[in-house]
Amino acid sequence: MALLFSLPPPSSPSSSSPSFSSHYFSISLSSGHQSGRRIRFLPVAATTTTHNRQHSIPLDKSWLAVAEASEEDQLWAAACLRVRSFYDFQDSSYGIHDHKRYLTEREFVALKERIAGKRKGFKRVSCINATLPLSQLSSSANDLCAACKFTSNGEDRVVVGTLDLNQCLWLPEEIAGTKPEGIEAGFGRAYLSNVCVARELHRNGLGYDIVTKSKIVAEEWGITDLYVHVAVGNEPAKNLYMKSGFIHENNEPAWQARFLDRPRRILLWIGLPCTNEL
Repeated sequence: MALLFSLPPPSSPSSSSPSFSSHYFSISLSSGHQSGRRIRFLPVAATTTTHNRQHSIPLDKSWLAVAEASEEDQLWAAACLRVRSFYDFQDSSYGIHDHKRYLTEREFVALKERIAGKRKGFKRVSCINATLPLSQLSSSANDLCAACKFTSNGEDRVVVGTLDLNQCLWLPEEIAGTKPEGIEAGFGRAYLSNVCVARELHRNGLGYDIVTKSKIVAEEWGITDLYVHVAVGNEPAKNLYMKSGFIHENNEPAWQARFLDRPRRILLWIGLPCTNEL
């Protein structure tokens, strides 16, 4: 089971890069990858699909660090976790490892460009990761450790949760928030996307931890209105966001969900105190 929460925006209108979303519990995005069909990455929306249940590894959270990421090594590990969380792979399939690397490289490049301000429509983007020392994860998490490990200040750590905070008016192919209005919308509105937690570590509150950190960073940016898109049937994700203070604002039109061939979304909102005048 993999904790997924929201999908991030595609690279550009002409090229789709892995974008993921914010939701709680096992989530797997089935992205229409069929023979002869172009791979399509959904924009920021919280879609959760349940996998076979997997035993959750208990954590000593005194070792947990939740912070913004900027080093390429850690951004790569975050991209690995997103691909690992949002896609179901048959490991016995021919060429699957090359395909995983292709998806990871695509998200890694897109993530770096979003953070660097090179994607049109985004005023500011931050990748927020939850990480643990490699030494604190048991042998039952070997696959996670191998895929999502990075080195910081001489210490081996593992990305166990990740999301993007996007300061923008709207996310591609998603319904837009309505607050704040007027000229303030360009500065005061933001969205969560690509929210996911390693499937081995569900039920440890990691989703709540990274969402809480994102609200702190958003306040520092001067964000007054924070949004997240969630699939209608994603009860675990909705429960996570409600626990974090989000409330319902709007529903995606049924025709839009049908056109995009995906589960229908709802838009959740939370108001934040502004601590930084822009």
